[in-house]
Amino acid sequence: MSGLELRDVVKHYRGPEEVVRAVDGVSLRVAPGELVALYGPSGSGKTTLLLLAAGIERPDAGEVRFDGRPLHALSPAEHTRHQRRSIGFVTQEPHLLPGVPAVENAALKLLADRVSLRDARRRAGSWLERVGLGHRLHHDPGRLSGGERQRVAIARALVNEPALILADEPTGNLDSRRGGEVLELLAGICRERGAGALLVTHDAQAAEVADRVLVLRDGRCEDSHAAAPRAATAAAATGPLR
Repeated sequence: MSGLELRDVVKHYRGPEEVVRAVDGVSLRVAPGELVALYGPSGSGKTTLLLLAAGIERPDAGEVRFDGRPLHALSPAEHTRHQRRSIGFVTQEPHLLPGVPAVENAALKLLADRVSLRDARRRAGSWLERVGLGHRLHHDPGRLSGGERQRVAIARALVNEPALILADEPTGNLDSRRGGEVLELLAGICRERGAGALLVTHDAQAAEVADRVLVLRDGRCEDSHAAAPRAATAAAATGPLR
């Protein structure tokens, strides 16, 4: 199967008094064009699951595949290309470079992939406009609000038009309206461009745009319900977030 697939994935951590079963035999799939929302209480293993899906962490058992190929079979060079070109990862904290303009922070993956500075700025500027920051292109992070910094990080994750979007609480620093707009944008990208997305969230609005909702409890994953796609999603996601 193309897209993301986790097969009986296990990741345990040894704590001072016991073994923490962060991910305990999870199997899931995210197809191209599908947005899957993942809910669960704090400490349930959601972030660990994203790191495994990205290939940043390696499972203790089980297998992570992308487009049918196991991630553990990738060479170091192939793994770097996979991270840089196939995945857009939105972390809980923006981790922007201080003193660097928003447009260049958003362009970092392109610059690392040897795209010219002019083209990288142009492409990053387009994504910043889509997240409502067209008027902040040349502001450094110290002049941006927390929500604006998060939107720069979202633009940075999407600038390479990845086949797989992995997002860890992408609306956590945004108000309800901005959060809803970002969720609509992510859903629209999935349906317009055929990207798959796995979205870890506490935001109830995510269930409204997701194709499926999963719940992670005690390291185990289960379906919650299937969410019907909304006809307005793609149209809403094509314009800038104002």
